[in-house]
Amino acid sequence: MSFESLNLHEALSAALKDAGYTEATEVQQRAIPPALEGRDLMVSSSTGSGKTASFVLPALTRILAARNDPERRREKGQTAGPRVLVLAPTRELAMQVAKAASNYGRHVRGLRVATVVGGVPYGAQLKALRGPLDVLIATPGRLMDHMQSGQAVLSNVEMLVLDEADRMLDMGFIDDIQFIAQATPAQRQTVMYSATFAGHVGGLARSLLRDPLRVEISSHTDIHFDIEQRLHWADDLQHKNALLDHILTERAVDQALVFTSTQRDADWLADRLADMGHAVASLHGGMPQGRRNRVLQGLRTRELRVLVATDVAARGIDVPTISHVINYGLPMKAEDYVHRIGRTGRAGRSGLAITLAERRDAQMVQRIQRFTTQRIPPAVIQGLEPKRAEPAAAPRPTGPKPFGRRPDAGRPFRPGGHGNAPFGADRKPGGRPAGGPGRPAFGDRDRAAGPKAFGSRPPRG
Repeated sequence: MSFESLNLHEALSAALKDAGYTEATEVQQRAIPPALEGRDLMVSSSTGSGKTASFVLPALTRILAARNDPERRREKGQTAGPRVLVLAPTRELAMQVAKAASNYGRHVRGLRVATVVGGVPYGAQLKALRGPLDVLIATPGRLMDHMQSGQAVLSNVEMLVLDEADRMLDMGFIDDIQFIAQATPAQRQTVMYSATFAGHVGGLARSLLRDPLRVEISSHTDIHFDIEQRLHWADDLQHKNALLDHILTERAVDQALVFTSTQRDADWLADRLADMGHAVASLHGGMPQGRRNRVLQGLRTRELRVLVATDVAARGIDVPTISHVINYGLPMKAEDYVHRIGRTGRAGRSGLAITLAERRDAQMVQRIQRFTTQRIPPAVIQGLEPKRAEPAAAPRPTGPKPFGRRPDAGRPFRPGGHGNAPFGADRKPGGRPAGGPGRPAFGDRDRAAGPKAFGSRPPRG
């Protein structure tokens, strides 16, 4: 289906043409028409399917319609809050949505888009909230702060979007979401995007949506045809590092996204790879927003070849040149594996997802295979074959099954690490466990030398 057949406003059609988009994806074909009619939606769609445009384009259509309606038109200087409110789980995803709104609305005269996220100064956000807004993209925690101080007005929201609702509930935002929704008009349009609508996510949908239309494009059991998956068994940490080093030196690697289980592991591994001469940086939730922005910009401009990140920090990263995703530390939840590998194989390109697993990771590998109903093919690298036998294979996956967090899901994988990582290990730990041999305790290095600027490390090798 072409975008022309969706009968979008000429300003939006022009922006799509500028961006080179002519054909709508499946989620856009099925979600945009009912959204334009004002229907509430429950949408499940895989990463990289074009879901952002499927709610941004109807949102911008609503804004354009309001400008032509005398009863809904706002006078100059009137402070009335946003017409469209988008809630996202992380800063990176919020910034991605804001960028999409600006791109698709580039021909909408005077379009006002603002973001309210944690980790950045309040001043600019307060200034944006004081004036009339078209679209506000926010993380729930920071928006709650502004609401409680009386700075955020949501009484004129016409459309509420919950992007990656399952992730927001995993992060403990369910009460915040309900509080925010209660501050918006009851007659608003609500669209909700989530990988699953089971459990608490389904309960939240039933409480917020009115007669919603269910749009299910894909699920975690779908095969990623553009992504090749491989599993390398490692005997120990030294063997795992040797496998990673070999993979990163291959010429086929355009840009690689390496996942770790914790913030501390991300910093440690980025330092190790930098010492080997890689153009690398870490990305996690404990970093100031300014530095996170510089790191992401370095990835987009190809100044970085390797990014070491945690699950939460990597949500929303959309860089088509990421050719490899490497699971150096396995995820704490099986569904996070699907989100991880979805960072590659985007925009019609092929990608490679590699998992480096030790024997203690066998149960999590089995859970991932049961969750995806797919087997991750084992592979070996000549000269780096494992000396220990491969763990017993899991029973053939027959469908999604309940799963839990294994006891050692977040165990560090380097000498001198701390104990099992708790749920939410991407958040900065309150304590200061000792570092590895010859390393200061976590946090001491930054206190002694100050924050390390991105790009300040001299190249080696």
